[in-house]
Amino acid sequence: MNHVVLTPNPYRDKNFQTLREAIAVLKHAGIDTRVCLPFEVDRTYDLPRDIRFSRMDKELNGASMVICFGGDGTLLHMAKSATRQGVPVLGVNIGTMGFMAELESTELDQLARIATGDYTIDQRMMLDVTVHRDRDIILHDLCLNDVAITKGAVARIVHLEVKCDNVQALECGGDGVIVATPTGSTAYSLSAGGPIVEPDAHSILITPICAHDIVSRCIVSSDKRTISVSMVQNARRNAYLSVDGGKALRMNMGDVATIRKSDLCTKLVRLKDRSFFDVVNSKFRIG
Repeated sequence: MNHVVLTPNPYRDKNFQTLREAIAVLKHAGIDTRVCLPFEVDRTYDLPRDIRFSRMDKELNGASMVICFGGDGTLLHMAKSATRQGVPVLGVNIGTMGFMAELESTELDQLARIATGDYTIDQRMMLDVTVHRDRDIILHDLCLNDVAITKGAVARIVHLEVKCDNVQALECGGDGVIVATPTGSTAYSLSAGGPIVEPDAHSILITPICAHDIVSRCIVSSDKRTISVSMVQNARRNAYLSVDGGKALRMNMGDVATIRKSDLCTKLVRLKDRSFFDVVNSKFRIG
């Protein structure tokens, strides 16, 4: 096994305690580790001097695995970089939900199994997201969970048209629309009334957010479809597009967001033999 990259969220892992415990377990198992921050931190944040931090772009090259310490947001952020390098990701939950994480911070002893290859890999579908403005591409991104096109923070309605393979599938006014992968079905889409979908399903979910009519419902389309979202003609407002909860892009009249299944898949490391529905029941406390 080559080296393993550890990416702690400094705002979640207080004093990097979970990271330190994980390093000890992995070192005892004979695994070479490199520590990288998953994102830039505030310059006033005091990083510990006894931990050596490396550059992510350097350490991902040739890495056998990324172990991500934080919540789902940290894992989503890391998934793009890791996927582009073909590196699998293992999530350790230090957040509130941690739906995609494989381990809780109290289960770090399980990391020793990595040394013997005692784990499996889940392939998770991703979306390719492009926003066109006239002839220009103003955004191109990868998505593991969802693409949200919303009205923004102002209390108003945004009118959107959704097409599947250039055929109108939905037109509604409301807070916006979510286009999600099966992995993202248990995130924002679920809160907006969308269905729970198994992660290995071959589908794309289109979920209206607080639609101001009685006919707009969630659509589960084939993953072979190309989804396009734009503001309807004569709409007087802007919309805002966010990929996996990231920084929002302001969309103007005439802009078109095109969303299709990506050729890339996120590889999630699994150490436990558990059903997706066990995770759902555990995280959402059903029953």
